[in-house]
Amino acid sequence: MLSDMNRRKLLLLLTIAALVIITLIVVYVLTRPAADLSSNVSQPPANSSSESTAPTTGEGHYVEYSPTAIAAAEGTTLLFFHAPWCPSCRQIDSEIVADGLPDGVTVIKVDYDSNQDLRQKYGVTIQTTFVKVDSAGTELAKFVPYGGDLGLKLVLDELT
Repeated sequence: MLSDMNRRKLLLLLTIAALVIITLIVVYVLTRPAADLSSNVSQPPANSSSESTAPTTGEGHYVEYSPTAIAAAEGTTLLFFHAPWCPSCRQIDSEIVADGLPDGVTVIKVDYDSNQDLRQKYGVTIQTTFVKVDSAGTELAKFVPYGGDLGLKLVLDELT
């Protein structure tokens, strides 16, 4: 049987080991997407505005969030919870700007960092979340693309 002193030492060692493992897992999860996507992320040209979200081709619409944007949206409406510091968000944003959206699709770009009320309303806990809504703003579906196959096509296949 272990003495009280030995039990405390064992408990302390197990606690430290658990904290180290948890820290390593968190670091791995937080750094892996950035490393996996760094070669695929398109940086906007130096002279372009980061606020520009107008697609260059396609018939769909890509607009910044405003309180009236959902009601004014046409066709299938997707809220895109975007963060400018997020590599996955930048990749999908670049695809939308470069390739446009299909006819009948409106993507509303919602700033992840400054729209906590909207995040809470739709239960959004991570950037790059897409929420399909109706014209009243009622959630119809939610999708978070992750893994190696990030991209607009994956989102559209899932939600349109």
